[in-house]
Amino acid sequence: MSDNDGGSGGDSNGRGGGGGGGGGDGGEGGQDGAPTTFVIPLSPLEIKARNHAILCTVGFLILLPLGVLLARYARTFTRRWFWGHAVMQLVIAGPVIFVGWKLGHDLANQLEGFATLYDPHQRIGIALLALYVTQLLLGTIIHFVKMQGLFRGHRPPQNYFHVALGLAILALAAYQVHYGLTIEWTFATEGVHAVPDSALHAWMALIIVFWVLYFLGMALLPRQFSREKEGREQMRMARKGEAVNA
Repeated sequence: MSDNDGGSGGDSNGRGGGGGGGGGDGGEGGQDGAPTTFVIPLSPLEIKARNHAILCTVGFLILLPLGVLLARYARTFTRRWFWGHAVMQLVIAGPVIFVGWKLGHDLANQLEGFATLYDPHQRIGIALLALYVTQLLLGTIIHFVKMQGLFRGHRPPQNYFHVALGLAILALAAYQVHYGLTIEWTFATEGVHAVPDSALHAWMALIIVFWVLYFLGMALLPRQFSREKEGREQMRMARKGEAVNA
């Protein structure tokens, strides 16, 4: 881009330029003498980055936490909690997360000199997607593949791992969103438009609300373990009755 091309809207990647947006005598004001304010519109790249941020935030910091809280609370009152949890984590959150991740991948390819393997935001994004898919597969296996002979009378260890992995994903996603808002946005868009404070306030509110509700739900663990113990005992008695009848 030549030096005398200052009025262009940005580079070939769509990053916001706007250097010549205030050309002429734009600071002298209008008819009433008030200063004129020039608003630089979002570039195509910034719009894609904004949509990526919104979708990934909704997917990882709203929908997935809702699915976790549904499991945390509902499982202490009904044994039919699984399908609500599965629908939220896969059917509802899945498309949002995958589309948001795809937008991020497209942005990485669009930005010049943006090394995927060396940028922390992109590396964490790849890790989050892999962990999310792993968590979905693990939850499916835990629910449909029962290993009663190995862990008879006890909760199998993969159940605890599933919980720990889910919480780790949410913690990593919270860091990832904050990194994207405070560092990646400025780096990728050259700081033409600042991230509004309301976005950071919303991020903080989502984190606080989820973890407070989750730890409050921990008070229901004794009830959950009692119901699970009763369920295992009923299954044991049913198998014993089948063996006698055989």
